[in-house]
Order: sequence, then structure tokens, then C-alpha cells
Amino acid sequence: MRKPKKKKQNGGFGGNENGSVTRELDGGRKHKLTVIHQALIRDPVDIETLRRAAASKGGLLTDELRRKVWPKLLNINVYDLPHKPGRDVRENHKDYNQVVLDVRRSMKRFPKGMPTAERAVLQEQLIDIILEVLKRNPQLHYYQGYHDVAVTLLLVVGERMSIAMLDTLSNFHLRDFMDPTMDRTKHILNYLMPILEQVDAELHDFMIRSEVGTIFALSWLITWYGHVLSDFKHTLRLYDFFLASHPLMPIYLAATIVLHREKEVKQTECDMAMVHHLLSRIPQDLPYELLIGQAQDLFKQYPPLLLAKRAALQSRKSLSISSFQAFHLSTLHQRPDSVLQRLTRAQGSTTFRHGLEVSLPAAQSQLWREGNKVMKMAVWGLSATLGAAVFAVAQTAMDWGPDLILQLF
Repeated sequence: MRKPKKKKQNGGFGGNENGSVTRELDGGRKHKLTVIHQALIRDPVDIETLRRAAASKGGLLTDELRRKVWPKLLNINVYDLPHKPGRDVRENHKDYNQVVLDVRRSMKRFPKGMPTAERAVLQEQLIDIILEVLKRNPQLHYYQGYHDVAVTLLLVVGERMSIAMLDTLSNFHLRDFMDPTMDRTKHILNYLMPILEQVDAELHDFMIRSEVGTIFALSWLITWYGHVLSDFKHTLRLYDFFLASHPLMPIYLAATIVLHREKEVKQTECDMAMVHHLLSRIPQDLPYELLIGQAQDLFKQYPPLLLAKRAALQSRKSLSISSFQAFHLSTLHQRPDSVLQRLTRAQGSTTFRHGLEVSLPAAQSQLWREGNKVMKMAVWGLSATLGAAVFAVAQTAMDWGPDLILQLF
């Protein structure tokens, strides 16, 4: 098997190679904290440095930093957050019943030991967050697994910021999953096999002979792995990475996971059911930092455009891919929070602007007063006319068969 070239995983944020392991880790962490802080206070904010920090070894390190950096990565101003949804958000909503069912089944996504009453409050907030975003974007269609993304955001940044972040993600990174059909989602999944073919032709041929397809990676892709990982810290590490990366990065990570399990796959009987059963269950002890670094390497060696040419794929079929460049550019001219705060006060707003409401099990709700100026682009408006993606079990069953679908969720 041709392995992707190895590179340093610390992205330039590591410690002194000649020092002790402890000093190296402590020094690297302190240096990274300093770099992130300096990037946040620069005018304009140094988004590229924040992206590198989020993708490099250890990610954003703490939830406190995530509450500051995640909004910047998505070009969101915490001084201009959506209001909390009113009771009317649940009235006559076509997805209300399905959202409630999915949220009620999401207990494992909340921290162990969280008081039942506290979890119940967060679940009610989760329902409102999802319905509010869908109400704001009638072109978007709910899919099962969407709540896994929403709950990850809620547990880190709170209700109002979650609405803002989920709204942006739904119109960009997750856009292909929110169409009325699964066509665009199938298109994204179709990038997986060409990546495997480039790195390990023998493994690729084995999977082709088994006819396993790519359905085993569907729940990984549409939930950003939140549905399949049991340790929340691993989920947060991947969210740092994906928020700072191209929308196709989750499929590159899927390729690295399959490649990492090459021996297991090849030792399995070359049968669709057997291979699917193996791959659909992600081991919980994967070396995530190594895999993240390999996914970045694969993206550089085999970028989407190259794969599209070799695999007869068409990037224009993906709204997430086609809009990414404009979204990326829109984040590059944000003002630092200190400037935004002065501007907000200077405008003499009579509305009390809340910061981030923290919804962590170990902390009470608190206000965060960081933010950046929202830069809405014309391309956002275009997405309203293009339709969005729903993952109806019936539709999936028609496309891939009921036996496979039973193992997804």
C-alpha cells in the first residue's frame, strides 16, 4: 500500500525537540495559546492562523477558545446573534415530529452524569435551534443526523450562537445534505473510492469486488462523525478540524480511516455484508491526530478537482464545493472583537447584545462578549433558489436497500 507522505503533525505549534516530553507539551501549548490570542486581536483578524491552529495537533485545546474561534471561522458576530426562538417556532412545522423523535433519542450525546433536568432543558433548546434554522431557511430540508451536528454546537457555545453557527453551516458545509433528494450526497460519497484507488489500488479493488459501496460512511459524513464517536473530546477535535477545512475534508478523513484499517478489511471475507459490518463500526481508539494529518496530506496530493477529473465527478454538482471559495474569502476581513465592541457601543444600540450563553454541564450560563462583523455575501442568496438535502429513510431504502439502512442510525 502506498501510504501518504508523513509530515509533522504540530503545524508549527510544537515545543522544543531537545526538551523533555513534559516541557515540550507545555511549551507547545503555551505557544499555541499565544499564537491564537494574537491572531484574534489582529486587525483584520488573522483567519489563516486560526485555521492552521484549529487543524494542527490538539486543535483549539479548550472550549473557551472554541467559543472565541469557532465564530470567526464561520464569520459570525456574537454581538448580532439571533434571538432565542419563541414558542411559535414549533407551530405547524412539517419537521416538528421527526425532530422531536430524533432529539429524544439523542441522550447518549450528552455528557455522562448530567442531571436529568439539565439535559431535558438542553433537549428542548436543541429542538428549537433546529426548527429555527429550518424556519429561517425554507429551502433547506431536515435529515436524520442533523441533530448530531446541532447538539455538538449547543454543548459548546450555547443556544443563540448555535443557531447562528448551524445556519451558516447549513448554507455552506452541510448544504449538499439538505436537498430534497440524496443526489448531491451520493456525489460527495463518490469521492471516497477514487481517493482509495490513488493510495492503495489493492484495497480499492477488494472493496469493489465486495460491492460494499460507500454507504457505510454516510453517517460519518452527515453528522461530522458526531453520531459514531463515543468520546466527546474526539468529536470536538474533529469539529475544530472540519470548521477550518474544505467541506470535503470529512470524506478525506473517511478515506484515512479505511486505509488505517487496511489489514482488517483485507482479512475479512470479500462479501458486501461482512465488509459493511466491519467498516460501519468505527473503533474508538483510533489515532485521530495521525489520521487528521494524513487527511490533510491526501487533500494536498489528491485535491477534489484532480479526483473529479479522474473519476468523472463534477464539482459543480456540489453546492458546498462551488460556494466554498467565496465563503473562504468572506472570512478574511473580520475586525477583532475589541473593535467590534467599540463600534457596537458607538452605534448607540438600545438593544442589549448578549454574548455566548454557555450550556456546559459544569458551568452556569455566562455571557461572552467576543464577536465579529457578519459579512453576508451575494452567494448566500443564491442558495435559497437551489433546494436542500433530506435524508428520508424511505428514499434511502429505495436507493440502497433496507438491509443497509438499518445499520446507519
